[in-house]
Amino acid sequence: MARKSLKRKENSSGAAPWLTTFSDLMSLLLTFFVLLYSMSNIDAEKFRNIAYSLQAALAGQGQDYVFDNSNSDSDLLPPNSEEEENIKEDILDDQSMLNERIYPNIINMYTKVVDYLKENNLDAEVSVKMQSDGVYVEIKDAILFEFGSAQLKESGIKILDELEGLLKDFDNKIVVEGHTDNVPTNNYIYPTNWELSTARAVSVLRYLVEEKGIDPTRLSARGYGEYSPIAPNDTPENRAKNRRVNLLIVFEE
Repeated sequence: MARKSLKRKENSSGAAPWLTTFSDLMSLLLTFFVLLYSMSNIDAEKFRNIAYSLQAALAGQGQDYVFDNSNSDSDLLPPNSEEEENIKEDILDDQSMLNERIYPNIINMYTKVVDYLKENNLDAEVSVKMQSDGVYVEIKDAILFEFGSAQLKESGIKILDELEGLLKDFDNKIVVEGHTDNVPTNNYIYPTNWELSTARAVSVLRYLVEEKGIDPTRLSARGYGEYSPIAPNDTPENRAKNRRVNLLIVFEE
């Protein structure tokens, strides 16, 4: 009786039979994955490219690698590849065609404005510049307004009267832009330069519509305050340059 109890106790203290099978299975699986890893071919450069692209995407930045849904080796196009160069050439060709079509028209607008100002002896008081969005006719605020005011002066009215013919030569839309320097207004009517610049632009706009008969559907007004300077606000001369009103003759293809 004692011998049977001893045998039962020895069996209960040993490992369960299923553990041997389980350990064999784990060993086989480990061997299988080791073999898979040894037979695989990891492209370190491609891995770095993927990591870089993923990092750029998560950071919200642009990146130079192109992905598609295929599984070929051309999933990633490194910088300066032949495919990328071809894309750049196509873009440059399209831009050249765009320039050939658009810029001659803007230059033509610019030439007409310059000729008009010279013919009417306005080139000493009004400056002109050309950008991709159109031609800017720039008038210094000292000609148009008293300091801190949005009411047109006699000299300002005279300039706008002389520009009437130019504005009516074009059917393009016109944007009146008001700009100031960075000196605070300290005026209860215009608490900040935002209000002053906008009021000046609207004052010019209303005169062109109500007194000169310019089609109001062509006109709009913008106030930039002190935040679009053309010179540093560090001297009286530079601040005077920033106080201006622009008449933008918008380029319309």
